[in-house]
Order: sequence, then structure tokens, then C-alpha cells
Amino acid sequence: MRKEVVVVAAVSTAATIAAVAALVRQRRRRKEQRWKQTQTILRKFARECATPVPRLWQVANALVSEMQASLASNETTTDLNMLLSYLASLPNGEEKGLYYGINLRATDFLILCARLGGKNEPISDLHREEISIPSDVMCCTSQELFDYIAGEFAKFVNAHPDNGNDTSAKEKKLGYTWSHSVDQVTTLSPSAIKWKNFAANDTVEETLVTNINQALAKHDLNMRVYALVDDTIGSLAGGRFYNRDCVAAVTLGTGTNAAYVESSQAVPKWQGPSPKSGEIVISTEWGNFSSSSFPVTEFDASLDAESLNPGSMIFEKLVSGMYLGEIVRRVLLRMAKEADLFGDTVPPKLMMPYLLRPPDMATMHQDTSEDHELVREKLEEVFGITDSTPKAREAVVEVCDIVTERAARLAAAGIVGIIKKLGRIELKKSVVNVEGGLYEHYRIFRNYLHSSVWEMLGNELSDNVIVEPSHG
Repeated sequence: MRKEVVVVAAVSTAATIAAVAALVRQRRRRKEQRWKQTQTILRKFARECATPVPRLWQVANALVSEMQASLASNETTTDLNMLLSYLASLPNGEEKGLYYGINLRATDFLILCARLGGKNEPISDLHREEISIPSDVMCCTSQELFDYIAGEFAKFVNAHPDNGNDTSAKEKKLGYTWSHSVDQVTTLSPSAIKWKNFAANDTVEETLVTNINQALAKHDLNMRVYALVDDTIGSLAGGRFYNRDCVAAVTLGTGTNAAYVESSQAVPKWQGPSPKSGEIVISTEWGNFSSSSFPVTEFDASLDAESLNPGSMIFEKLVSGMYLGEIVRRVLLRMAKEADLFGDTVPPKLMMPYLLRPPDMATMHQDTSEDHELVREKLEEVFGITDSTPKAREAVVEVCDIVTERAARLAAAGIVGIIKKLGRIELKKSVVNVEGGLYEHYRIFRNYLHSSVWEMLGNELSDNVIVEPSHG
């Protein structure tokens, strides 16, 4: 009897062990299948995002064609607005004196001043202050907004007065740059502004520059704004002050834009007298550039379709910081749903649009720690994912890399396209200033952009195009 009990127990134990082993194998196979599905999604996404050099040249050439078409026509027949800035000249590095500037941004504005010492002299007395715009002011009229800015600017001038030798009763020019989309950038003439964050729609048929100058006079400021330009043109002006070979400036941050110096003879739609410099500064508004050569995936298509401006701003949606994290999130969501990347259930916060910001994406992408511990921390912080595996974190890094590389390479193609439009690739040295958080703070993005320009131009020509950080 005892032997029979022992035999039954042994058989039962063996059966249990076999069942457990089978369960373990089943779970292992399931994990392998899940990982294989993750890799399938990843490889397909990488293929569709690929930007080999021939494709980059297709993008660059398409940009050149769009630029030429826009410059030749007064009508909106292309995706590029190519706004004429009407600036009479750019700095040449010999300017002297204390200069003030204001940059109006989305929810704040930057005030700065600097003393320029002239040729080969350093800048001194540099001061800057960032001021948030109160929510009640953002809901006011444009005149009330400008009055508020002028009041804060008056305090800044009192704190940093011009006590240099160039002090006089003569009215000073105030630099005023704009970080919003514009229909028209003019000097002392009516402007139509598309306000992204302000409710100041009453200015559409009014003269913005006049409103700004009225606000300055109200606060007894002996200054006057002569031109209202976007901040990319401001960056170009700063670049030209330091280097006369600076022919373009690019913004790569939350949004993107490019400005460059064009020969007045190449602008048929210019209707005024030819500038003495023979140059016209143009804001390309290239965020709205579109080309059939763009490597657009289903994730980009769904992002565009669900955006506030479907069918528009395609280049910006592929390149700018506002959208890169969202593309990554959409790919990770697909992996979570179809390959259980983060476990048997989809993390609820992973389904929330635009939760992944560029700084967090950069932190994960640039994580070189063992088992990607920074990725684990960011996944928990941003999406509430508490149990990510090392393999899952590795997949996250790969998705970030694919999205970032594509964006940087497309931006590089845009830069090369502008230099080609100017006919300077083979003949002259050209400097391009780049500003914006994406370029300044995302090291891998910056490295991809530089290497892509070099890859497109090759060893013989790459030294002719110098891409460098903006001087501010």
C-alpha cells in the first residue's frame, strides 16, 4: 500500500513538474512572439522612415523648386509663403552703441540689451529678462497687450539705462521680433497676423507697428519700431553681425522656420525700388513645405489627420519638437497594443496625446546607463509605466533614434536646399545659424544634422557649408 502511495505521489509530482515546465515554455514562447512582433513593427517603421542620400537630395531639390515658384508669384500657388521682410540692411559687425530688443513669444516675451563695440570689439553690458504674460492680458486686445509689454520694457530700460557716450536726444530704433506665424511682415504698413496664443484678432486690419509705437510713447520711451520681423530673421541678423558669410538662419525648436538672404534680382514679386544692398531677407515659412519625397508613415498620417490643421505644416510635423515626442508615443502605443511591450494591459497614460515632450525624449534617447535606467525613470514619470523590461526600454530608445534621425536629416536637406538655391555650394563659403531647443539641447539630433549635411555634400564640398549655433 505504501509503495502504491509513493508511486502515485511520484507520478503526481512528475506531472506537476511537467505542467509547470510546459507553462514556462509557453510563457517563454509567448514572450518571444511578443518581442518578434515588436521587432516587426520596429523594422517596418525604420524602413518607412529611411532617408538615404538620394532621397535627401530629392527633398532639397523640391524645396528649391518651391522657393523659385513662390518668389516668382504674388499669388499663393505653393506651400511656401516666402515672406519678404522689407529690411533695408543687415548688421555688418561695425555697429556701435547700446541696443535694445524685444522678442514676443507664445506665452512670454524676452527683453534684452547689449552694447556693441564695433569691428573686432566684444559685446558688453549684456542683460536679458524673460517675462511671462499674465493670462488676463493674453485675453485682452492687442493694444492692451502692447501696453503691458511697453510698461515692463520701461522698467527694464530704467534698470539698464544707456549711460554711454552715445547718449543723445535722438530717437532710438528698437528691435522687435515675433515668434508667431504671419501672413505678411511689413514695415509701417497694415499686417495680417495669425495669432496662435492671443485673442487679439482686432489687429488684423490695423497697423501693428503703429500700435507698438503708440504703446512705447505712452510710457515715455524715446524709441521706435521700424520693422516687425519673425525671430528667425532676428537670428539671421545676429549671425551676420558676427560673420558676413552668414546667409541663412534656421529655427529648430517647438516649431521650425528658415530665413535667408536673397538677391533682389531673384525676387520677381518685389515691387519696390531695389535695395541699396541688393539683398532681400526672406522668411521661407518652410514649416508648410511638402514633398512627395517625404518619408511619411501611417503614424505621421494619423497625427496629421487628427491635428488642428490637417494637410498643412507637413515639414514641421516631421521635423519640429512639438511633434517628435507624439510620433514616438504613437509607435509605442502600437507596440503596447499589438506586442504587449509594457505588459498585458496598455498603460492608460500612453493613450494620452502629446504627453511626451522633447526634453524627456532626449533624456531617454541619450541614456547610456546600464539597462537604460533613465528610460525606466522617464517611462514611469511620463506614462506611469512601473514594470518596463530592459528589452522594452531598448525598443523605446530605438524608436526615439528613428524619429530623431529622420527629423535631423530632413532639416539638413532643407539647409542644403537653401544653399543650393543661392548657388553657393560649390563656389562660396556659407554659414548657417541654427537656434532653438531641439538643436541646442538635443545632442544626438544636432549630431545627426551635422553629419547629414556632410553626407549630402561629401568631402570635397562639405567645408563650404558651416552649420553653427546661433549667437542669440
